Amino acid sequence: MILFRFQTCRFLIFLFGLFISIFLFPISDIESAGIKGDFFLSLQARLIRDGFNQTMIRSVYKDPKVYLDKKIIKVYFTYREAKLNYDQFTTRQSITKARTYIREHMDAFQTAEKKFGVDREIITAIILVETQLGKVTGKKSILNTFSTLAALADPIVRDTLWKEISRTRKLDQKKFEKWSARKSKWAYRELKAYLKYSAKEKIPPSEVNGSFAGAMGIAQFLPSSILAYAKDGNNDGRIDLFNHSDAIASIAGYLKNYGWHPGIDLKKAYKIVYRYNRSSYYVNTVLTIAELLRG
Repeated sequence: MILFRFQTCRFLIFLFGLFISIFLFPISDIESAGIKGDFFLSLQARLIRDGFNQTMIRSVYKDPKVYLDKKIIKVYFTYREAKLNYDQFTTRQSITKARTYIREHMDAFQTAEKKFGVDREIITAIILVETQLGKVTGKKSILNTFSTLAALADPIVRDTLWKEISRTRKLDQKKFEKWSARKSKWAYRELKAYLKYSAKEKIPPSEVNGSFAGAMGIAQFLPSSILAYAKDGNNDGRIDLFNHSDAIASIAGYLKNYGWHPGIDLKKAYKIVYRYNRSSYYVNTVLTIAELLRG
């Protein structure tokens, strides 16, 4: 009798596992999933539960370009903003290039100034510091960045990445766990925003690159900012932040949303630019460039 109950219990456990495998994760997904698939299965299930089309999500994460990017985690623990050379943006050569940029895109700047009341100098200063006037927009996969960070909510992924990082850096595991919990929530929100944006604009999610922090385009907007503030500057019916007109209009729209206006005083200007990038180094450099361009 005891043996019968034990065998029955094992059979029921087997049926339960089979049910989960079939209905939550199709067998084809599990069989074809390498390390990449194993890491992202729970993330896929979460996205589907939150309303994303199952076929679309499965297709996105079957793309061979999509993988857990361990380097992203390492960068977060080695990046030091204070070491960046902000002085390079205020040299005579950089200011000359910025003035040339304004002339080349004068129509877009005049439209932005008229519509949003944001001057060309502050917009150009932001583009200069963010992407060197659109020349350096980043090489990291936006999808891999947010998927990797969002997957930190999974204990298996978190443990795997912790082991990878702790080999080369002395870190407190409790601090890493706390950081992971906070970062995964943020990344999941940005991942959802990115998938919505890419679907709306009919962009293959794995095809867009950006910074290690997930910012993209000439304006270096995060996906949530794209959904909230990005503008169609050239009126072609699309929002493409790798297009200069769209980037210029989007920055103008963002700054106006937070209170920018003609004749704004320096104190308020500082606070608004700080919303764009929460760094005093960054804000002071941007405001200095804008002043040099006006001179």
